[in-house]
Amino acid sequence: MTFNEPLKILVVDDSLIYRKAVRDVLASIPNVEVVGVAANGVQALEKIESLRPDLLTLDVEMPELDGLSVLKLLAVEHPRVGAIMLSGTNQRGAAITAKALRLGAFDFVVKCASDSATESARLLRRELEPRIEAYAMMRGKSKPDVSPQKSKVCVVRTALPKTVEVVAIGISTGGPAALATLLPTLPADLPAPVLIVQHMPPVFTKSLADDLNRTCRLHVREASNGECASAGDVLIAPGGMQMKVAKTHQGLIIRVTDDPPENNCRPSVDFLYRSLAEQCGENTLAVVMTGMGNDGSLGCRLLKRKGARIIAQDETSCTVFGMPRKPIEEGLADCVTPLNGLTQQIVRLATRRETLCS
Repeated sequence: MTFNEPLKILVVDDSLIYRKAVRDVLASIPNVEVVGVAANGVQALEKIESLRPDLLTLDVEMPELDGLSVLKLLAVEHPRVGAIMLSGTNQRGAAITAKALRLGAFDFVVKCASDSATESARLLRRELEPRIEAYAMMRGKSKPDVSPQKSKVCVVRTALPKTVEVVAIGISTGGPAALATLLPTLPADLPAPVLIVQHMPPVFTKSLADDLNRTCRLHVREASNGECASAGDVLIAPGGMQMKVAKTHQGLIIRVTDDPPENNCRPSVDFLYRSLAEQCGENTLAVVMTGMGNDGSLGCRLLKRKGARIIAQDETSCTVFGMPRKPIEEGLADCVTPLNGLTQQIVRLATRRETLCS
């Protein structure tokens, strides 16, 4: 990593052992400066005033003032200070983390559990370093307000498909907040099921689905092996598993498998998109949204060869402009639109109403 200036980080955790572990890992990352530590949210807010960090590593559950409370206060008092949450692996930790991401946390890391301190440190660095790099890159760019009337016009270059059988969303960093914006605006009569690959570990996808289902007109849930995907469904790939589809006389059937990771991801967008290219071909509408890395790029190429339609989220509205970048640069995206324009384009293409993104 190379930043113009060191990224200043404040470590916030109620565990002395974990504070030290995180601090030591961060100190080993080039161009990162650990400016201090705090044992709870109250201390963190006091130290932000004097230390002026760019980013917090923020424990989810702490005495006196927990991670969620800190996030709410950051939004008001220190809006330029970001947070990467450190979460436990249990259901409660996952549920709180889902709320934290909706409140504006940049991303999260699951606390590593290993009998070896060296292995724990290695795993923690593997998870933290790319997120810190992504945050540093995001912090360096301006993000102008993009209203629907300012959206770029892009011409859909291929003929409309006979019908859209499935809408498939690939998303990663910044995803929970983006999905919380997008999904509640999708209409209840959307004529195709929505399948989502959100990069998350086990347990967290169930909490995310439950959280989103409370605000959506569509039925959002974590996908189960063997279930039928029907219009009105939004199915999120289970964390730590792969999801693909199969077409049978019953319709579109979900297959949840333990196939190996692809692009270091399980679930993987490429894994889902490849099966959709094989099973649904031109009748797929793929949507590539905010996220680190390039998972989904290969799948977009396969889908495009089959005549599928591809919508990409634009750079200005992405938390991290990683996953949509290649499909856009390679000319695979039929439409590039900000987050607040995605619903309009999904509905237009899924219902075959128009041939222009506007």
